[in-house]
Amino acid sequence: MAYTQGWQEVFALSGAPVSGEGRLKHSGGPWTGAAGTAESLRSSTNKSHGRLRPAHAGVAIGAAGFSAVAALSEVLASWETRLAAVRGECAYLDGALGKVAKELGETDVVVEKSVRAVNAGGAGEDR
Repeated sequence: MAYTQGWQEVFALSGAPVSGEGRLKHSGGPWTGAAGTAESLRSSTNKSHGRLRPAHAGVAIGAAGFSAVAALSEVLASWETRLAAVRGECAYLDGALGKVAKELGETDVVVEKSVRAVNAGGAGEDR
């Protein structure tokens, strides 16, 4: 079967033979996996943030009068700010990567139907 120039370019870019069987795939998990990793990091950071303040609670009482208490308070505030930023970025990445996974997954379905239609010799037909 002869493919149009556009299909031949798609096959060439994917490293696939002109038969249409190749490596051009978006599904299978990389984007979903990356989104899951971002969510896992957000969740872990949230747990760490929850433990941070209680861990510092007794320091101010037990070390009253020492100059290190002020420094520890500054460090606590700095870490709370950083962890909040990490949580926010991870939440954003989870959503954005999940959206890409969904869009590329849907694209795979559309492309697969198009390829099947070409292989079947018809327009828009499923095999």
